[in-house]
Amino acid sequence: MSGQSITDRITAAQHSMTGSAISKAVCKATTHEISGPKKKHLDYLIHCTNEMNVNIPQLADTLFERTANSSWVVVFKALIATHHLMMYGNERFTQYLASRNTLFNLNNFLDKGALQGYDMSTFIRRYSRYLNEKAMSYRLVAVDFTKMKRGIDGVMRTMNTEKLIKTLPIIQNQLDALLDFQANPNELTNGVINSAFMLLFKDSIRLFAAYNEGVINLLEKYFDMKKNQCKDALEIYKKFLYRMTKLSEFLKVAEQVGIDQGDIPDLSQAPSSLLEALEQHLASLEGKKTKEMNADTRASTLSSAVSSLSSTGMSFSRMDEKEKQLALEEEQARLQALKSFLLLRHVLAYLHVQELSSLGFDALGDLLKPTAPTHTAPHVPAPQMPVHPGGKLLANDLDSSLANLVGSKPEMLWNQTGEKKLTGGQNWQNKTMSTTQWGPAPLAPAPMAFPITTPQVPVYGMVPPQMAQMGGVPVVAPQPMMYNQPVLRPTNPFAPMPGAQMQFM
Repeated sequence: MSGQSITDRITAAQHSMTGSAISKAVCKATTHEISGPKKKHLDYLIHCTNEMNVNIPQLADTLFERTANSSWVVVFKALIATHHLMMYGNERFTQYLASRNTLFNLNNFLDKGALQGYDMSTFIRRYSRYLNEKAMSYRLVAVDFTKMKRGIDGVMRTMNTEKLIKTLPIIQNQLDALLDFQANPNELTNGVINSAFMLLFKDSIRLFAAYNEGVINLLEKYFDMKKNQCKDALEIYKKFLYRMTKLSEFLKVAEQVGIDQGDIPDLSQAPSSLLEALEQHLASLEGKKTKEMNADTRASTLSSAVSSLSSTGMSFSRMDEKEKQLALEEEQARLQALKSFLLLRHVLAYLHVQELSSLGFDALGDLLKPTAPTHTAPHVPAPQMPVHPGGKLLANDLDSSLANLVGSKPEMLWNQTGEKKLTGGQNWQNKTMSTTQWGPAPLAPAPMAFPITTPQVPVYGMVPPQMAQMGGVPVVAPQPMMYNQPVLRPTNPFAPMPGAQMQFM
C-alpha cells in the first residue's frame, strides 16, 4: 500500500469541515502511507504544544485514538508522532502523558491483514512499552532524562548520594525498554520503522549520557558511603556495565543502517580493576576478610575509571552539539524562507494596488469618483449624448458611463504617473470621451429606459383636462409617452422631445 488512502482523505476533509486543525494535522501525520510522518505536520503539532490556547489533552487523546486503528501503519505513525512531541514539543505535553493513569495498551496488538503486519506488530508492542516507560520516568522524577542539563555542574553530577541511588534505577528501566526494541538491519525495511529507530537512537544517546554522568558521581562518592549504600551502588555499577554492552550492540545496528559514523559516540569502559576495588571495599565494610587495595592504588584506579567514563560523556556531548548546529542551520533557513515569502507578498500587494489604480479602482476595490475642479469653470450647456462606436448611447452621469464602457470594452489610454485628471481613476482617460467636459453644474438624472406617465402639457388643438370635467368637448384619455432610447429630457417643457411621439386630436 502506498499513498494516502480514501479513508485518509475523507477523514482529513471531515476535520477541515469541522474546523479542527489539530485533528486534521494528526490525521495527516498518521496516514496509511508507508513512510514516516511528514515533517511539516510534525512541526505544526510541535507549534501547537507551545500555544497556550491549545488543549493538550485533546491533542494527546487524538493521537491515542489513532492507535486504536487496525492498520499497523497508522498505529506505528501515531506512536512516532507522540514520541516526536515528547522529544521536541513543549514539556507540558509530556507532563500530561505522565499524569494519565494509562497510556498505550498495545501489548496484544496484531495486524493480520497486511503484508508486514506480523513483523511490524512486534515492534509496535515494544515501541509502545518504551513510550509508557518514558512517561513513567517523568512521573517519578518530574524531569526528562534526555533533556536535563549535563556536564560537571549538571543534574546527575551534583545529585546527593541518597537521591542518586534512587534515580539511577529509573534510568536503567527506561534504557532497558529502549534497548528491548531489538531491531536488526534486516528488519528496518520501510520508512515507518526507520523513523521510529531514528528517534530511539537519539534518545539512547541522551539517556545513556545522563546515566553515564550519574555513575561517575556514584563512583566518586562510593568510598565515602555507608555499607547499605555501597551495596546498592555496586549493584547499580554492575548493571551499568551490562547496559553499556547492550548499547554498543544497538549502536552497531545504527551504523549498519546508514547513520553517519560521526554521529555514533565511542564507548570507553572503565578498567576491570575498578570493579575489583569496589567489591573489596564492600567486603571490608561487611567484616569479611579480604585483601583491600591501598589508598594510592585505589585512588589511581578510580581516577582512571572516571577519566574513561568522562571521555564517553564528551563523545555524547559532541553528538548533541552537532544536532544543535543542524537545528540552528535549519532554523536560519526557515527564517530566510519566511523573509523571502514576506518580501514576495509585499511585492504582490504593491502590484495589485497599482493594477487596481490603473483600472479606476482604489486599493480597496471601490470605483474612484471624479474630483471637483479647483477653479471656477464657465457654464457649459449640457452636451449632446456621445455615441459609442458599439452603437450605445453614453449617459452623462459617471456611473452609467462606466457601466456602459465596461460592457463594450473600449480601448483605454494609460497616462504617466504624476498627471492629474478630473475624471476616472488615477491617470485614466477614455479616448471616446476626449471631448466631454465636466462642469460644476449638477449631474443630470440617470436615463429612463422604460415607459413613464407624465402630465401632458396643453398644446394647440388639445382641451385642458379642467374643461373636460366641466362638460366640454369630449377628450381622449391621455396616452403615456414612450421613450424608445435612454435620453435626457430637454429643459424646455414645450420643446419637442427627441424620441417621443405626440398624438393630436
